[in-house]
Amino acid sequence: MADLTAAEARVLSAVDQAWATDRLARLVAVPSIGGTAAEVEVQHLVGDWLAELGCDVDRWPIDLAAAATAPDAPGQEVVREEAWGVVGTLPGTEDGVPALVFSGHTDVVPPGDRDQWPADPFSPRISGGVLHGRGACDMKGGLVSALAAVAAIRTAGVRLARPLALHAVAGEEDGGLGAWATLARGHRGDACVIPEPTAGAVVTAAAGALTFRLRVTGAAAHAAMRDRGVSAIELFAAVHADLLAFEADRQRGADPRFGEARYPFGLSVGTVHAGDWASTVPDLLVAEGRYGVRLGEPVPDARRALEERVAAFCAGHPWLAAHPVALEWTGGTYASGELPAGSPLLDQMRAALAGAGAGPVPERAVAAGTDLRLYAAAGIPTLHSGPGDLHLAHAPAERVPLDEVVTSARAFALLALRRCGVA
Repeated sequence: MADLTAAEARVLSAVDQAWATDRLARLVAVPSIGGTAAEVEVQHLVGDWLAELGCDVDRWPIDLAAAATAPDAPGQEVVREEAWGVVGTLPGTEDGVPALVFSGHTDVVPPGDRDQWPADPFSPRISGGVLHGRGACDMKGGLVSALAAVAAIRTAGVRLARPLALHAVAGEEDGGLGAWATLARGHRGDACVIPEPTAGAVVTAAAGALTFRLRVTGAAAHAAMRDRGVSAIELFAAVHADLLAFEADRQRGADPRFGEARYPFGLSVGTVHAGDWASTVPDLLVAEGRYGVRLGEPVPDARRALEERVAAFCAGHPWLAAHPVALEWTGGTYASGELPAGSPLLDQMRAALAGAGAGPVPERAVAAGTDLRLYAAAGIPTLHSGPGDLHLAHAPAERVPLDEVVTSARAFALLALRRCGVA
């Protein structure tokens, strides 16, 4: 505390854990799965809170037709009837672009098999200082940290010199619709922090990810005479083995910020559908998966690499040479992205975390596609720092420690004061 200004000390003291816990529980209770009505509901809830905190709030219906046809749109993997963008801006005494932006997504992935959850995934529960529930870690905890930082600035009566903005975005889990629409609307900032869960690190780079579909064609026959047919399942097994070898090749020379991650640019097949009768040799298999984009690798180059690998394998196979596997690109398009080398934002974030009581803060990269690449592509230096551990996201053990939510809130408040200035 000795290194803090009077205003900084006042704001840190104003961070309210009870307020943050209440808001996080209320957010987790909204089952805001992508493409559902609750995805819209949660956006409006955050918009209402931003208004209560004295922010100028911009809410607008996202043009889904434009999002489906715009050449730079990130793609979607769910069907939406409507979607909303929400931006709250805490005014400063000076006009202009916000000196700092916090961007947090409000959508969550489905809970999966509910029998694997110890309780209802959308009934938040607190045990041992940890809040459990779908979305608690990814990333409603981080969003609440940003909201709590804004609330502390207001409670402490500190007036900022330059504006501070919070972007609440939907559709991050299936492509980044909300961040894309927010940037397309003209919302910008000098720097951006996305409070995804980072397990005590600062993440300055994110690999990309592309969704693909493979169609493998065989030849049907009666199962009693299977040698007269060609099984699409057996063909796919050979193709998949080659894809795993291709995946291994692409991991070589990965950025050291990925640490011990085995597959920073992983290739994973998530769904496989084949056959329509148990006693028939299957003549068609359709598989869908996720393919990692290397840091700095243009998306067209990444696509071409997989296309060429599949084509080369087919060309050397006795059946597939005449019946090649069809490869399609579907769903979200996540390019890679990273904070520019030498950006002061990294040291500023580390200093803010230290001032909030955090320990040593390593620099990391994450293998997941995130909204970082959209802000970076718009020329906004961006990094991730937030409560929770990404390894718990998308799992029935999803949870976030409340003390980490508070520590992040305190760090965000300090960063906001230092970047925006005190009037």
